[in-house]
Amino acid sequence: MIKVSLKDGSTREYNPGVTVLQVAGDISKGLARAALAGKLNGKVVDLNTSINQDANLEILTFDSPEGQEVYRHSTSHVLAEAVQRLYPGTKLAIGPAIKDGFYYDFDSEHKFTPEDLEKIEAEMNKIIKEDLPFKRVELSREEALQKFEELGETYKVELINDLPEDAVISCYEQGDWRDLCAGPHVPSTGKLKSVKLLNLAGAYWRGNEKNKMLQRIYGTSFPKKSLLDEYITRIEEAKRRDHRKLGTELDLFSIQEEGPGFPFFHPKGMVIRNELEKFWREEHEKRGYQEIRTPLILNRKLWEQSGHWDHYKENMYFTNIDESVYAVKPMNCPGSILIYKSKLHSYRELPIRMGELGLVHRHELSGVLHGLMRVRCFTQDDAHIYVLPSQIKDEIIGVINLVDDFYKVFGFTYHVELSTKPEKAMGSDEIWEMATNALREAIEAKGLEYKTNEGDGAFYGPKIDFHLEDCLGRTWQCGTIQLDFQMPEKFDLTYVGEDGQKHRPVMIHRVVFGSIERFIGIMTEHFGGAFPAWLAPVQVRVLPITDRQADYASSVVDKLKEQGIRVELDTRNEKIGYKIREAQAQKIPYMLVIGDKELDKGSVSVRHRNQGDLGAMSLKDFTGKLLEEIRSKSC
Repeated sequence: MIKVSLKDGSTREYNPGVTVLQVAGDISKGLARAALAGKLNGKVVDLNTSINQDANLEILTFDSPEGQEVYRHSTSHVLAEAVQRLYPGTKLAIGPAIKDGFYYDFDSEHKFTPEDLEKIEAEMNKIIKEDLPFKRVELSREEALQKFEELGETYKVELINDLPEDAVISCYEQGDWRDLCAGPHVPSTGKLKSVKLLNLAGAYWRGNEKNKMLQRIYGTSFPKKSLLDEYITRIEEAKRRDHRKLGTELDLFSIQEEGPGFPFFHPKGMVIRNELEKFWREEHEKRGYQEIRTPLILNRKLWEQSGHWDHYKENMYFTNIDESVYAVKPMNCPGSILIYKSKLHSYRELPIRMGELGLVHRHELSGVLHGLMRVRCFTQDDAHIYVLPSQIKDEIIGVINLVDDFYKVFGFTYHVELSTKPEKAMGSDEIWEMATNALREAIEAKGLEYKTNEGDGAFYGPKIDFHLEDCLGRTWQCGTIQLDFQMPEKFDLTYVGEDGQKHRPVMIHRVVFGSIERFIGIMTEHFGGAFPAWLAPVQVRVLPITDRQADYASSVVDKLKEQGIRVELDTRNEKIGYKIREAQAQKIPYMLVIGDKELDKGSVSVRHRNQGDLGAMSLKDFTGKLLEEIRSKSC
């Protein structure tokens, strides 16, 4: 007998050869019906996988991320078969599961259109009704090459040739159709229920712009129609909140043909940006940070010394000055280091906290540029903290507290991830272990739950990432804390210790917003363009009903401006209902309607963009209410 240990800590005994599905059925019939795959000794496997020795087993359903990946990757195979049924001669590239869905890349003489998606979706539903079993077949390299060469699947042949010599090569068959795939998959196509194809895009083969442009079809799938409907509703809401659309409608920013990936901030967008930077400066000053500014362009030798030349060169921009090579900075840290090195430091000065709103430039492929979310130049709210080794834990806890305070202001919840040493990294394993343990201890001292991402750290040190969750449940990686023992070594940074000798400080890199531009994009979508009053480009619009109230309305505007309130006056010869609707469309927090009654009483009639008519108030009472809302940064 073999022992199978389950996720709940219980153990069951079976004869060797029992399958994952049989174990699921032994636990409960309901679990067997919901099961999509198994996780056997940490590896995700098909339900028909045999268990031949003692093992740990978890049954995966759609409730788990791994179960969703198996479900949607299986759906991508159904998509590929449907396309080849409808458009013979189409070649297959790759079709992975992604967050909330899947895609497949095709090389086809047929140019897919949105109308084609309906036909393909209908064909997919036919394949699902046929309930074709997914069957795994392992092949030798020679067999696999022969099979896919016969099918004319040149992309699959290329993938096979690139596999390591000792790789296990497998295909999955569904009926007479097959695809190169490591799996696993659901038991049969009938296991898939609600499918929706979403949109089309172009994609270079293997992400290389020198390769052929393929046609990508995106889709999603769920085990229940209600779940699919909820997701579609969420997508529609995301489209309505798209920061690119709102950026144009609200006149916040633009991306011009003359500068792809280089955003232009308009006056109203600059108001938001300036308020964020003002808030950032105030909070950092309270916590003992000193603001610095470092040059945009620095000599190649600096970037060689920092390691960026070897590890990041392909993402950098260069220029020649006086016959020497200079680089436009992709990161702010080397500049901060030069300021630290400009004078001798004592242990009594540490920690030294240097903050910088530094503009950086990084080369991104044109295909991945996306409004403010993915750009080629952006401002990092960087800080570099130089600490004694004994100060590491307390300083990291202080940064975590700062990040937490910032995100609460905007109403964001977040989760934390710890990323460890990547394959391409500087420094010894011992130093990396010391740095990683320091971050882990700080997280645990704060009592935060966290996920570990093995091998996902920066090339110079491990990091803590903060992932914000917006009102649609989407997550965005923003804040980062990186612990660095490498740069102080490379740049020979020192401080004079209590013993009068020189010692090496430790460097903490951290951002809170991450990128000012991206954070504005995230906020725009989170608030749907309806920014809280303290951030709103226009906080109040004054709306006189007729020309008779124009002079009084102007005096109201002047008094609000005296209080530092951002206000506009709308004296156009339009009906008041039209003026109100337009102000609401512009997401202006407050509208002050002024008619004869308000003129006679010296009051204002207050409307809120969400709450509607708040009634008549004295201007003094309204001003006090708004100023308190701004002061408290109420969301």
